[in-house]
Amino acid sequence: MQRYQALRWTFFLVGQLFLALGITLTIKGALLGISPWDVLHVGLFKQLGLTIGTWSILTGFFIVISTSIYLRRLPQVGTWINMLLIGSFIDFFNWILPDVHSLAGQISLFLAGITVQAIGLGMYVSPGIGAGPRDTLMLVLMEKTGWSVKTVRTVLEATVALTGWLIGGPVGVGTVIIVLFFGQLLQYTIPYFKGLLERLSKPVEEVGVN
Repeated sequence: MQRYQALRWTFFLVGQLFLALGITLTIKGALLGISPWDVLHVGLFKQLGLTIGTWSILTGFFIVISTSIYLRRLPQVGTWINMLLIGSFIDFFNWILPDVHSLAGQISLFLAGITVQAIGLGMYVSPGIGAGPRDTLMLVLMEKTGWSVKTVRTVLEATVALTGWLIGGPVGVGTVIIVLFFGQLLQYTIPYFKGLLERLSKPVEEVGVN
């Protein structure tokens, strides 16, 4: 049991590290556009200062409070950790990673960022420790409207991207690519890491028999 819990938290924390790295890589490759929520965070950064990671934390905090009031229950501890760590890791990676100005470099960063994000999200979601604030919001909207996950996600992300674009966030073909195809990557990464966690959690003796 202790081994299983240790693995769950390892996947949860390392996954968030990878997710934040992937987000930062797409921001560094922002010539193509970035994910809808990051469009909003970058737009807020341009208009009001602070840092991109700080805005990720603040918008996450607002969402957590709002959804908690609606659901009338406190969020899981993993939701709070997700909110704080992702924003902090984004600022850290944004600080240490150099800016790349060539088109080839930006395209490479963008594609790498999408891949790393999918790996990180699959890894941190697989233990079931707590959904991020934005994922929780999507579930609440599904419950309130009765719409499908695809419809809710499309409407929500389009609204967020439009808001971010109006205040200066970078929207481009990359934003559309993320909206349309990122979910397809998650169909592979989430089951993969759930299976990996299950395999690694087996006792050494049982693994040896198999």
